[in-house]
Amino acid sequence: MKLCKTKALKAACALSLVVTIAQPAVAASVSNNVIFGSGNANGDFTVDTGTYGDPAVLGSNLPVAELGVRAKLRFDQNNQPQNTFNYDGVDTYTFDAGLPPSGFGFAPGSTGTAIWNFEWSIGSDSQFLGLPAKDLTSLNALTYMLRLDGDPTAGTNFLEFDPINLPFADHALGDTTTAAGAGTVAADAAEYANLLSVSSLAQNSWNYEFFNNAGTPLEFFDARTPGSYRIELEAFYQGNSIASTGINVNVVPPSTIPLPAAGWMLIAGLGGLALLRRRQTKTA
Repeated sequence: MKLCKTKALKAACALSLVVTIAQPAVAASVSNNVIFGSGNANGDFTVDTGTYGDPAVLGSNLPVAELGVRAKLRFDQNNQPQNTFNYDGVDTYTFDAGLPPSGFGFAPGSTGTAIWNFEWSIGSDSQFLGLPAKDLTSLNALTYMLRLDGDPTAGTNFLEFDPINLPFADHALGDTTTAAGAGTVAADAAEYANLLSVSSLAQNSWNYEFFNNAGTPLEFFDARTPGSYRIELEAFYQGNSIASTGINVNVVPPSTIPLPAAGWMLIAGLGGLALLRRRQTKTA
């Protein structure tokens, strides 16, 4: 299997990934269900896990944090999401450059709306066991760092923030028993704080459109521009990194698919019809 280890090589490998016959790959599922939205399949995540806590207190029964990130087709030709990941089985996802048919209702036609979303999952083992966990949940016993690359070149320029420890967010929240698509989304800051106190799983699906504010590294992101973007997620316990994962999203020029001969004949016919109409208009 061809592995494109650096970002510069990934950009060069992107085109070959589009035309090469798919190789066998190990696509990882997150341990818990995918609890955001509906109809979202598990699998094709790039995953890492780590333990945390004091072994002197907990012995070998340490809580486990699991981080997963993937990219997915958010807008197909009908502006609908699909469980299409274009995953190489390692850490790279490939999508066409270009804009969706209309995009999000709050930003129709925006050049900052990619046809792909990135999706993340943060799961933690809810073993309280004396951990210094806020409100008795191991989810917010940790801190996190999400890094979003806004540089389409071989370099990186990250927007960085903790996606969990916020005053308010619209994540799907739950635990190991939460069914697929059954995550709870807070309606306000108070409910979000309360849900964090009883949740050990958080997930969301985001588009770069949500982060292209002025003055940020994603301010000038243009979904029409081919490039390579790095997205990283890391978890910390008492300031020490315990798990980290990252993906590369290769954005390539859209494939040019030859039109069947009948199609060209149809276009020629329509063009001739339009020309005839223009001539009739001039002589009328």
